[in-house]
Parts: sequence; structure tokens; C-alpha cells
Amino acid sequence: MADRLTQLQDAVNSLADQFCNAIGVLQQCAPPASFNNIQTAMNKDQPANPTEEYAQLFAALIARTAKDIDVLIDSLPSEESTAALQAASLCQLEEENHEAASRLEEVVDRGDMLLEKIQSALADIAQSQLKTRSCCCSQPTTESR
Repeated sequence: MADRLTQLQDAVNSLADQFCNAIGVLQQCAPPASFNNIQTAMNKDQPANPTEEYAQLFAALIARTAKDIDVLIDSLPSEESTAALQAASLCQLEEENHEAASRLEEVVDRGDMLLEKIQSALADIAQSQLKTRSCCCSQPTTESR
């Protein structure tokens, strides 16, 4: 995973690409304009083009990327964030990590004990079934006619 500055740079590059693509598509699809404010018969007969759809699509893409950039900027460390504050934050995270590791070890231990109980119960069931089968097989069967 890239660091926040790299993510920010990628988002800015993506925004620039979206602006360039939007301008290119709009130039390609835009109807010719008259500089004399005179509509010619050719301009009136042109079919409607999807410029409005493209405009909405690119507006949504650009707005979304701008929001992503804002989120990335807000996640950057502030100027007030000194080395001491960062070290204290890391110590707190390390302490939380140790607590989580302790809880995980407890859960694993309980799981191991439960597994041993289940395995013991299964062994008892298997022994009971073997005894039942051996008793049934050792009895002679008498057939009456």
C-alpha cells in the first residue's frame, strides 16, 4: 500500500486526467458555434448529441476525485504533530496491540480446551460404538424354522 503522499499525488494526477478527458470529449461532441449569432440551416439540422450526459459524467468523476483529495489532505499529519506526539501515539498503539494479543491468546487457550473436550467426547462415543458392535457381533444368532 502506498503512503498518503503517493496516494495524494495519484489522486491529483487522476483529477488532471479527468479534466483533460472532459475537455477533449466536450470539444469532440460540441456543436459548432456561430460567431455572428446567426443560426445557419446546417446548425439547425444537426441531431442532438450526448454532451449533457458527458458533462454530468465528468462532473461526477471530478467531484468524487476532489472529495478523495480532500480526505487524503485531511489525513496528513498536521504541523502541530511533533515527533514527541507521534512517539506517544505509537506507544499507545503498541500498548493496544499488546492488549489485543493478550485477548487473542486467551481466546486461543479457551478454544484449545474446548477442542480437547470435544475430542475426548468423540473418543468416548467411538469407544461406546465399538463396544456396542462387539457385543452385537459376539452373540450367536439362532434361526428358527
